[in-house]
Amino acid sequence: MGTAMWGMMVDDYTVKSVEKACLLLEVLGSHPEGLAVTDLAARVGMYKSTVHRLLTTLMKRGFIEQVRDTGHYKLGYTVVDLGMRLLDSIDLRKESRPYLQELAATSNEVVHLALLERGEVVYVEKVESDNSTRMHSRVGQRVPVHGTGLGKAILAFLPTEAAEEIMQKYGLPKLTPATITDLEEFRQVLGQTRELGYAFDVEEHEPGVCCVAAPIIDYTGKVVASCSVSGPTTRMTGQRLRELAPQVRTAAVRISARLGGVGPHPELSPVS
Repeated sequence: MGTAMWGMMVDDYTVKSVEKACLLLEVLGSHPEGLAVTDLAARVGMYKSTVHRLLTTLMKRGFIEQVRDTGHYKLGYTVVDLGMRLLDSIDLRKESRPYLQELAATSNEVVHLALLERGEVVYVEKVESDNSTRMHSRVGQRVPVHGTGLGKAILAFLPTEAAEEIMQKYGLPKLTPATITDLEEFRQVLGQTRELGYAFDVEEHEPGVCCVAAPIIDYTGKVVASCSVSGPTTRMTGQRLRELAPQVRTAAVRISARLGGVGPHPELSPVS
């Protein structure tokens, strides 16, 4: 067999093996209690023997561990370690944290920091106040971009073509009865967000939860993230959302300044 042909086979085999291993990690990531090897094989569509070999390799590196009582396989602490290293390497989190903490303290609600990745919003920081209601959101969680104030705040300040590409590719699936699923209506909401400098989510992603979010701009003038204040509808009334909007917008502008940029509407006017 020629060297070139052998190299192609090895490359192809290596890529497929990595893809299979990654798929196992992704599936186990959705099952914190772990899965038996038979159930895992069925979910990923692989032979049980193949899954077992991959799991054994991943266990040696600490990516997977086996629960002693049940024999189930679950994610290992190497995954956690790598995840935290990634998050710690993002200067945005470090620069944003003081302002997010201040926003949580003044609003007495949960504050989030998020990035846009592959058509979804990813929470990279969460700060809770002493009085905030515990929410299901967590750092690392991915949510559809169109259903959140965080996502709208980012989409509104992307180049029009980039925002349209995301909307066309991922669509506007219905998440709750309040989710905006009409494309033209959603475009109008993004237009309003650009004018105001902030965006609302009124039970569009999670029933009983509302938020107000604002974009964060870096030194290149591009939107790189967004921050928000979220809380239950019992407290986050329309009036309360409008009252919090300037605070969220101020925090976003201050974070933007730390990144060398300026947020929209740096001269923060009262919200009517």
